[in-house]
Amino acid sequence: MNTATNGHSSRASERVLKIAGVSGGVFDRFRAIEDLAKDPSIHVLFGDWISEISMTFRGHQRATREAGAEQLAFEMSFIAALRPAIKDIARNKQKVAVNAGSCDPEAMARIVQKLVKDHDTDLKVSWVTGDVVTEQVKEMLRNGEKFPSLPSDTSIDQWDVEPICAQAYLGGVGIAEALRHGADIVICGRVADAAPVVGAAMWFHNWRCEDYTQLAYALVAGHLLECSSYVTGGYYTGFKKELLYAKGVDCTNCGFPIGEIESSGEFIVTKEDTAGGIVTVQTVTAQLLYEIQGPLYYNSDVTARFDGINLIQEAPNRVRVTGVVGYPPPPTTKVGITGKGGWQAEVHFFLTGLDIEEKVELIKRQTLESMGDYRKEFQTLTFNTTGSVPVNPRNQSSATVDLRIFAQSLNADLMSAGAHKGVAPDTPSFGKWCIENCLQGYPGGTPAMDMRQSIGKPFFEYWVALFPQDKINHELHTFDGKTISIPPPMKSQIYPRQQESYDTSNPRPLDSWGETVRAPLGHIVHGRSGDKSSDCNLGLFVRHADEWDWLRSLLSVGKLRELLEDEDTGKKIDRFEISALYAVHFLLKDHLDRGANSSSSYDILGKNVCEYIRCKLVDIPKVFYDRGTI
Repeated sequence: MNTATNGHSSRASERVLKIAGVSGGVFDRFRAIEDLAKDPSIHVLFGDWISEISMTFRGHQRATREAGAEQLAFEMSFIAALRPAIKDIARNKQKVAVNAGSCDPEAMARIVQKLVKDHDTDLKVSWVTGDVVTEQVKEMLRNGEKFPSLPSDTSIDQWDVEPICAQAYLGGVGIAEALRHGADIVICGRVADAAPVVGAAMWFHNWRCEDYTQLAYALVAGHLLECSSYVTGGYYTGFKKELLYAKGVDCTNCGFPIGEIESSGEFIVTKEDTAGGIVTVQTVTAQLLYEIQGPLYYNSDVTARFDGINLIQEAPNRVRVTGVVGYPPPPTTKVGITGKGGWQAEVHFFLTGLDIEEKVELIKRQTLESMGDYRKEFQTLTFNTTGSVPVNPRNQSSATVDLRIFAQSLNADLMSAGAHKGVAPDTPSFGKWCIENCLQGYPGGTPAMDMRQSIGKPFFEYWVALFPQDKINHELHTFDGKTISIPPPMKSQIYPRQQESYDTSNPRPLDSWGETVRAPLGHIVHGRSGDKSSDCNLGLFVRHADEWDWLRSLLSVGKLRELLEDEDTGKKIDRFEISALYAVHFLLKDHLDRGANSSSSYDILGKNVCEYIRCKLVDIPKVFYDRGTI
């Protein structure tokens, strides 16, 4: 991991695309577009507004609305964030590319067109379609297509859910064409998270679809920038010393990231000068390892190889990315298929002090007895405690844990979904069965008094598979009324479903480093984890070159299973290394109970898997531990 400071004056005369990430999700801070639009040196503003969760809800909205209905299946928060920035975007001649159109990019584009006109600007708004592939998926299903799940490799005919909508992940070519045809704002639906950066770089540098090295760099840049402040200190495991307690560093307003992409593809990750946070080799490494599947990163436009990447700290808050290798894209792209899963609800009890396991067992027995044969109506029914009681606790809060009873069912009435419609109080329901035993319950019995969560709400199942790019009707709709077809890649490459996976071939004996200290792994190891449907990725890395041999020797697949303990599902775990970053990466296949849309876990996004592993005790060489903890 090269952290030397190198000047970049030799590149100063080169035309560089300066692109800013202004949103990492529908809930991100609205200030970003308004603030970054004031910077005339920024050429393009891009943002990610949709997730697998929002895709399912918006897809359901689109699929079930009546003809002519006003229910709009896109992310209105983008409109709110864009409105105060319009004048500056026009004044500074910036471009904007976003996926906030979700399942209705044309409807959003029409609203944005009116908005820019109302602000007396002549900004030109185009939109991209083709990601909605519901009809193609249904036809392929009728013809026997199995759409094997990417996480579990099982056939979709084992899903037992009726597909209601499907969206394919588009690449950046449509965005590039929109910009080439004069668009100032490009509204997209489900393009890949990094696609706006790929498209903007193709336009700015006039790259061809076959310029795989350059496109791969842009793909990596998009991957690093698309989660906004994740790369400037957000979710960073070194937050204590480098953010929270660091002198002169603002942790309350981490800056939004900026990429400076050169014509060769190499790029710098930096951030707003006027905001807080940090950009270091470690923060960039953490984001690089986030939500990846293996050494190859697939996109509709290109495939990037990650395991040769190198990061260089050129200056404070400036990290150069090199060593990216590009290959042709696969002939397929990812498709997310949404089905209506049913109804879910939950009830919480607070348990304090002694005999926690026995109190849980009493609640479980009484609740199941109340349900009787109705328990067979639940697809999911779990009793999970969160927290533990320390010996001789200092206060009542620390002596209290949360019991969550969580249920899913296809029976809406059973889940109290009709409670607001005047259902009789003696009607059998999940919430009633959970609460009716309180007075014969455990010592100190205390339910959470806000019972709104016990009233069922709809949830959706989400199936992730591969879809052929040549069956996508990818189109650009220009501000002046043209429709331009975007063809699939002329050249593609078939890749095996199983990526390269291996333990270290020559691990060193763990006693090679002498005396050890029994301590949490995370005292010297950084990390990041996340979800891709029900897969969970986990990247762990160290700070110093001499710690690398120890980390790769320690962290085999077998050792990870040992650290997971009760969390080990027994399913497949892939592993690979990025030696230049001192990183070991694991992919825990189908680990997250169907993924964020329908999971029964608190950790629906897999982000806490890393923090769980980092708190596990291991034998750390004392020579490393004595350097100081993270």
